[in-house]
Formats: sequence, C-alpha cells, structure tokens
Amino acid sequence: MKIGIFLGNLGNPAIYYPKLAPITGGVAASIFLCQLLQWQSQHSNSTEWVKTNSSEIEKATGLNHEEQELARRLLKVRSLLKEKLTNPNTDCLELWADMDAFEEKLNNFWTPNPPDIITPISRENNNHPVEIFRETSPPNHVVKTDKYFGQPRQQIAVAVTPNYRFSGPWNSEQELHNFQRALEEYAKERNLWFGNPSGWAFKIIDSMTKGLTSTFWEEFIAGIPLGESQKVKRDWEIEPEVPYPAFEEERIQYYVHKGEPLEAAVSKARADLRNPVLGKDLWEGFLRKCDRIADDALKAKQQGVDTPYLPSSFNEKPQITKDSVMQKLGAIAPQFALNQSTSDQIPALLKLAETASPTPAEIPSISSLQKAYQTPLGRSIVEKQIAANPDWGYEIVDGEIVEAIPF
Repeated sequence: MKIGIFLGNLGNPAIYYPKLAPITGGVAASIFLCQLLQWQSQHSNSTEWVKTNSSEIEKATGLNHEEQELARRLLKVRSLLKEKLTNPNTDCLELWADMDAFEEKLNNFWTPNPPDIITPISRENNNHPVEIFRETSPPNHVVKTDKYFGQPRQQIAVAVTPNYRFSGPWNSEQELHNFQRALEEYAKERNLWFGNPSGWAFKIIDSMTKGLTSTFWEEFIAGIPLGESQKVKRDWEIEPEVPYPAFEEERIQYYVHKGEPLEAAVSKARADLRNPVLGKDLWEGFLRKCDRIADDALKAKQQGVDTPYLPSSFNEKPQITKDSVMQKLGAIAPQFALNQSTSDQIPALLKLAETASPTPAEIPSISSLQKAYQTPLGRSIVEKQIAANPDWGYEIVDGEIVEAIPF
C-alpha cells in the first residue's frame, strides 16, 4: 500500500496539547475537551450545546466508551464540562464546555510565582500542586502546604490547672458531693448509662461547669425528688407514669391471649404504655373500644338489661403488693415467706404440695375444667393437672376433656 493512500485512510489527526493534561486531569480529558471546543466553535451561537453520542466521539477522538466516561468525569469534577439530562434509553449526549472556567484555570496555572514562594521544581515539569511557602515567623522555618489537602491540623494544647475543682452553682464541696450522690441514686433507679451511674452524674455536673443549666440542680436545691418536675402526665395516665388500671389491664390481657406468661405480659404492657408514640395510638384505640362498649351497654339498658356486659379489664381488682402476697402465703403455710432463702423454702414447698393434693370430694368437674381449658394459660394448667392426677379419671381427646375409659 502506498503511503498516501495509507494516510488518507487514517483520516484527519486530532489536536492534543500535552500541557493541558495537568489542568484537565489527564490525556483522555484533554483530547475530549479539545474536540468539544472544536465542535462548539463551529456553532454560530457560542452558548449552543453540542449534541453528539459515544460513537461520534470515538470516531473523532479514538477514545472508547470507558475512556470517554473517565474524561467526562474528570472534566465535570473540575467544572470544565456541563451535561444535560437526556433519555437514558438513548446514547444521545448534550455537552457544553465552560470557557470562562477554562480561561480562569489557565490564568491560575500560568501566573508567575510571587517572589516569596520557592519552587524547587522547574516550570517545565508542570508539577505545581505542592508548593513551599516561607514564613516570616518563626525564622528559618519552612511549612509545606498542599493546595489539595490544605494546612495540617495544629495540635490542640489544653492548659491544666493544678488541683482542679468543679466550679458551679454549689456553695461548697459538700453540697456538690451530696448533689453527685443524688444523681447517682437517680441513675441507679432508672439504669441510665448502661449501668454506669457515676459516668452519667459526671456528664450532668460537667455540663453545669460549662454554663449549662440543669433541672436536676433546681430540683435538688428545692428539696424535691430528682426528675419529679420533668415528668409529663399523658392522657392515659392518672398521674405521671401511672396509667389507668383498665387501660393497663387491657394491654396485659392482649399479651396473655398471645400466649405470653403473665410476668412477661405485664412487663411488655408497661413498656408499651411508657412509649409516648405507641401509648398514644393504643389509647386512641382503647377509647374507641370503650365508646363502642358504652353504646352497646346503653342499648342493652334500654331493652331492660339491668347489668350490661363489661370486659374483665373494667372490673376493679385489688392491688397486688409484696405484703398482700406474703399475707396469703402465710395463711397457707406460715413457714413459707418471700424473704426466706431457697434452701429454707424447699421443705415448706414439699409440705405445701402434700397438703394441696385434692381429696375425692375436691376433684373438679368436667365442666369447670373444660371452661378453664378454653384459654391458652388455662389449657396449660389443665393439661398439667390431669397428667399429675390420673386418679381423677379424666383425659383429653381432640381438645375435649372426657372421662377416661378403664379398659
């Protein structure tokens, strides 16, 4: 093949200026920008965007798709290129080179260095990011700065006063000590700071030394329990942190019917009612339920019913306390008490189990057992009782309690 034909088949050469690479970010970005500027100059309006696609760019510059993506990303980071959002299903691109930003970067790049700047690297190397500035104070001290990373962070020096003491609204060290003990007791009761009451108390006192006010200190000097003035009485509470008994019992029964043990049901119900958002939603639902029950009760009274139905949660229940439980246990077995150790309780429990065995006259009827068997908690108790007392003559068949056949 003749050289003329060969060169003709290669097409026109693309313009590339090596000294633009540090400004644009690389060779690919320089080629891309030069080609875009050439297309942009062919338009009668300099603000008109260039419409092209990846194939045309590759044909004009030789850059493949990955190299074009890299060049566009480098130019956009340097504010030299702008793109319009186009249809992602097409390969069409709308591009515009920012000439003002390009001229500004050229001026900044080729501006001569001031006399107080020392550049040990020659200008022809085009390596300008790192410069060395001479400071007037202290003398003979050179600080290296990088315009991409900025000045290094200076060390923070904190002066420490010997025998430092907290300064705050307290009048004496003893008053501060008493306040600290009150904060620690408050934190222990509520298990604040993951079981570290001293750390929580230090945080409160330290914030006061920095000028912040504390409601705990106001309560302390007023002689009222800490946190008392900060309690919020919500709509579903008789007093702060004490919900209406019927509302609390309704939530407890919800967890009991889901199969939770009574102790777990009480704990979960109280946790729900302490949550202000969840508690408000539950309270609104409870009010709607009460309104519906009240409407049904009024209709029943109009029809002659003397005592309309009310859910069990509305029945008044005696408060369960430690003293009331110990009183009942003492009536059953005087030697059995909650404050006894486990080893002391074992003989009492064995004796209680022996005396608690039902006599033939005390064997429950099938109807009473079947009624108790309807609830999850009652089902578990009835199954254990029937299994432990085969002399009752009962067995469970297909969810029904029947008399056991002796043959």
